Amino acid sequence: MKVVVTGSTGLIGTALVRALQARGDEVTRLVRRVPTTGEARWDPEGGQIEAPSLEGADAVVHLAGVGIGDHRWSEDHKRAVLDSRVKGTTLLAQTVAALNDKPAVIASASAMGYYGLRGDEVLTEDAEAGTGFLADVCKEWEGATRPAEDAGVRVVHLRTGIVLSPDGGALKQMLLPFKLGLGGRIGSGRQWWSWIAIDDEVGAILHLIDNGTERGPVNVTAPNPVTNEQFTRTLNGVLHRPTLLPTPTFALRAMFGREAVDEMFLGGQRVVPARLQADGYGFRHPDLEGALRHILHKGT
Repeated sequence: MKVVVTGSTGLIGTALVRALQARGDEVTRLVRRVPTTGEARWDPEGGQIEAPSLEGADAVVHLAGVGIGDHRWSEDHKRAVLDSRVKGTTLLAQTVAALNDKPAVIASASAMGYYGLRGDEVLTEDAEAGTGFLADVCKEWEGATRPAEDAGVRVVHLRTGIVLSPDGGALKQMLLPFKLGLGGRIGSGRQWWSWIAIDDEVGAILHLIDNGTERGPVNVTAPNPVTNEQFTRTLNGVLHRPTLLPTPTFALRAMFGREAVDEMFLGGQRVVPARLQADGYGFRHPDLEGALRHILHKGT
């Protein structure tokens, strides 16, 4: 296959490109800097893209966007988060729609934040959108693919959960305090954390671009979400560390702001991958303890 990837240097993109190349696919990475071999340039802010790089591609995997959980949520950062997703997705979708030889599928990143904060409600892809900043971002993000959908391209929205990898994301940030025995639940610990191992994140994306039928929203999460307290106890158990005092929310709010902490840490979504499972995807790591042991090389 010929696959075009945006966000190829991020946590998911790096692992995806490695997997695509390992199976012999031809990968073109869309980058903002001067391109080198195997790359093409695009500039979402400036509305520019090398359209020929998309011509004749079998699939496009669109993962680019400003990081959500690595900055305090100022109004400027929130605007950057939204604009980076909507502008980039709109440019990509409009460009694909105008091609003579269009890709068969676009797998476009989204997030489980689409559902808002829903307590213990089990959320399949049929659940309605929630409220809040992240839900609003996801709604606009997904809506920006409309030009490609209207042109007949199969579009999949990857509503991804917390991606577990020691190389980046939430788990990497947790590892040092947890290894020092300082890992504790956040708030009540009853909020649901829907997670997925990096191997399954990549495996699910490959499954979806290879499969010629699935379209629309797909929850890219493991089939067994856990509460924050369960996550904390499991990670501490794998690392052979005690579960001590709760993580102080005032410290998190000082770092990220109240809104970010309420949506990312104290709220949660109990998301299940109904469509992935119905479509026959077999999870390598369906349970959290096994996933963490594999990722962290801790054996059984």
